[in-house]
This record gives sequence, C-alpha cells and structure tokens, in this order.
Amino acid sequence: MSIELERETVEHLTASIRQYFEEHLDTDIGDLKASLLLKFFLQEIAPTIYNQAVSDVARHVREISDELEGIIFEPEFGFWKNAPR
Repeated sequence: MSIELERETVEHLTASIRQYFEEHLDTDIGDLKASLLLKFFLQEIAPTIYNQAVSDVARHVREISDELEGIIFEPEFGFWKNAPR
C-alpha cells in the first residue's frame, strides 16, 4: 500500500522540511530535495508508523469489546425473580 497525500499536504510538508533544514541544520535544500526526502519518508518510514497506529487501534477496539459484555449485559428472565408473591 502506498500512502498518497493531497497536493496541498505535500506542499505544506515540503515547506516544513525545508524550514527544518534551514533552522536546525543551516542548510537550504530546495523544493526538489525536500520533496525527494518526503517521498523517502512516505515509502520507508510512514508504513511503520501506519502499521503501529493500526495495531494500537485494533488493541484498543479489542479491549473495549471485551468490556462491552460487562458494561451492557442485561440479565434475562428477571421478571419472576423480582415479582412480589
């Protein structure tokens, strides 16, 4: 699966990468190098982060579904147990 981003998002991220290099590394890398670095991040690093996020969500959903029975369980056939005699 390839992670696809909207054009505006790519532009924003490219500008952010350029700004990071300028402010933290005193280097102007330009749009081409920044976009190539972004492409590398999306192909090499983003899938790991994506997979971890999916795993975290799946674990959270399992935990919640395990709790559902105790939270929403309603005893059945309780009328005659509580009916006055």
